[in-house]
Amino acid sequence: MKAVVQRVLASTVTVGGEMVGDILNPKTGKTHGLLIFLGVAIGDSKKDSSFLASKIAHLRIFEDAERKMNKSVLEVEGSALVVSQFTLLADWKSGRRPSFTKAAPPKEAEELYSHFAEELRRQGLAVETGQFGASMNVSLTNYGPVTLILDSKEE
Repeated sequence: MKAVVQRVLASTVTVGGEMVGDILNPKTGKTHGLLIFLGVAIGDSKKDSSFLASKIAHLRIFEDAERKMNKSVLEVEGSALVVSQFTLLADWKSGRRPSFTKAAPPKEAEELYSHFAEELRRQGLAVETGQFGASMNVSLTNYGPVTLILDSKEE
């Protein structure tokens, strides 16, 4: 399972011109947090999902009073917007057209995508999601910029 994690000041996802998710934390009214693009690979499991969710929720990538990255999204009362993105599993080494044969089948991927979002909620985050399998438009204001790539197989 791969995740691209971006620290953002704002982010929304729309499908067919209608907003289906944003980064707003309804408890605090704050609009900062994490935009997470998630790709599920063949062979991924709930263990991968739980591991990545916990790791991401506790990553210290937000600034403290001394402007050092010492706080997690939980500590700054941020939220998360999770968007499925099977193209993270692209194999581009042969030819010019990427292959997506490493991506999990849609039913399996959707189950683990939903599990990942639920695991983030269990960590205490406000979480919204895109619409699995849809063509989505994602907008964001990257803060930093801070962008990390995580792979559950590298634990």
